[in-house]
Amino acid sequence: MGEVWTVLKLLDWTAAYFREKGIAGSRLEAELLLSNTLGCDRVGLYLRFDQPLEPGELTDFRHKVARRGRREPVQYILGWTEFWSLPIKVTPDVLIPRADTEVLVEEALTRGSRAERILDVGTGSGAVAVALAHELPGARITAIDLSPAALAVAEENACENQVEERIRFLEKDLARLPRDAYDLIVSNPPYIRQDELPGLMPEVRDYEPLQALDGGPDGLENYRHLARQAAACLLAGGWLLVEIGQGQEEQVKKLFTDSGLSEVYLRCDYAGIPRVVGGKKT
Repeated sequence: MGEVWTVLKLLDWTAAYFREKGIAGSRLEAELLLSNTLGCDRVGLYLRFDQPLEPGELTDFRHKVARRGRREPVQYILGWTEFWSLPIKVTPDVLIPRADTEVLVEEALTRGSRAERILDVGTGSGAVAVALAHELPGARITAIDLSPAALAVAEENACENQVEERIRFLEKDLARLPRDAYDLIVSNPPYIRQDELPGLMPEVRDYEPLQALDGGPDGLENYRHLARQAAACLLAGGWLLVEIGQGQEEQVKKLFTDSGLSEVYLRCDYAGIPRVVGGKKT
């Protein structure tokens, strides 16, 4: 008779295995993968610690653990993540939405609470556009991305969260923004310097789409595109808000000021790290 693998035994073994692999949050990730296999939430695991897994369940779970052991992000294995308390589908065609980006949404809601027309540049999974559509039912949002595969995922997320009627998705390069007039432009553009890409953690470097990470030789290429076009795309009083990488705040603020935007400011995230730069068209 083979070894019996109960829920608790599997959690303990998997958490230890993930720790050996240098994976942070090893116990949490073990719980996420096992609850996904068993079709329950994490609380449900604690109600069935002594329950042995069926052979099919054990095979499925081992496959997920092997994928995570190769440093594939847990979000891709699960096929979804949570952003702004909303379910967001993710695939290797899109960058995984981070909690830090919720600061960009917060700023958009503060600066654009009455916005009727919003442009989301480089929408990826559509997380920011979906969150804004959820919070601003009176707004009409245009979300652009260069990747057709990413746009397909974003459209699914809009449908899943029942905001598809308020978001228009367009395949478009951020170097050539739609020539419409917007109250608010938001963007979490690629901002990693090219020489930094090889040093990224394996989960990012080996699995997330390079196109969504590469910000050019100095990481600022896409901010230049956005700053240069802001005046032509914003209505008077409209805001351009962007997420930034660490150490980029002064350069991005200068780009905004040099482009003629006013009231240029910086917002830090809840860890005190500079996260959002904004500027207003007067």
